[in-house]
Amino acid sequence: LRRSVEKEEIQRGGGGESLADSCTMRPLTEEETTTFFEKLAKYIGRNIRFLLDRKDENYCFRLHKDRVYYASEKLVRKAQSVPRENLGCLGTCFGKFTKSKKFRLEITCLEYLARFALYKIWIKPAGVMSYLYGNHVLKAHLGRITENTPKHQGVVFLSMSDVPLGFGVAAYSTKECRKLEGTAIVAFHQADVGQYLRNEDDLAAYSSG
Repeated sequence: LRRSVEKEEIQRGGGGESLADSCTMRPLTEEETTTFFEKLAKYIGRNIRFLLDRKDENYCFRLHKDRVYYASEKLVRKAQSVPRENLGCLGTCFGKFTKSKKFRLEITCLEYLARFALYKIWIKPAGVMSYLYGNHVLKAHLGRITENTPKHQGVVFLSMSDVPLGFGVAAYSTKECRKLEGTAIVAFHQADVGQYLRNEDDLAAYSSG
């Protein structure tokens, strides 16, 4: 599946000078696509295909200033007329490539992670504020967890009323969580919606508003 999705994404972006050679943005290379999809798959698995195979209109991923954006092809074509130095962003930022060429997901893609996530953790009301200040999730604050969640699996965090709060990594499997003490960390924090207040200036560059 990964190879077929990669091929579709590269072909969709590489079919002509206007997309591939644009000075404002460009399609991801095969290596970049592999790195990006491997990170994304840790959270949504084979559901990556639903991001590109949409019924409303064609969407694609584009790289601009080391950040990967998800946008409709219609929006991408319009953005090509904007000089690189004047183009802040387009669509939804999924994350950024570091100087070491690793990919880091950003909180701005939570809408899509939450929609297609394979594994989720629900946080009790008493633990929500702690999590939104950047802390890991404790067993005492664990409301629910998707059955058969593997250890070290990417997970999306939600409130008990199903409001997406952020994402991270499960420290233990579902079975192991049942045996833990209340003070044990059940999942590691990676990003949360509290960042929109704590890191407002930084995240402003990731969103097209």
